[in-house]
Amino acid sequence: MFTRILNKLKTIFGKKSISKTSKPKKVSKTTKLTKSSKTTKATKPAKGKKQEVKLLIESFTSIPGVGAKSAKAFYEAGFKSTKDILSAKEEDLLAVPGVGINLVKKLKDYKS
Repeated sequence: MFTRILNKLKTIFGKKSISKTSKPKKVSKTTKLTKSSKTTKATKPAKGKKQEVKLLIESFTSIPGVGAKSAKAFYEAGFKSTKDILSAKEEDLLAVPGVGINLVKKLKDYKS
């Protein structure tokens, strides 16, 4: 009964149903190597970019009162350095999702 339900779902979502007797197709080693080599080349630049973003967000957390969530929110709002955050107007800081008046006060006190 479970296989019937599973087959029904597969046909609904556009996949062919698999019977119990059918065996999975064998994939040649050359196909696997080709796919993995393409994937590796594509992910190398992204990994460097992710590392840069991670370091930037970590630098934001060096500011007192700024945690991981607010640091990520600052990055997503377009702030590219701690200097940008500290020199921003209160209205710009409050426009960042997840940043409240208490954090803005802490930032202004730290700046002073």
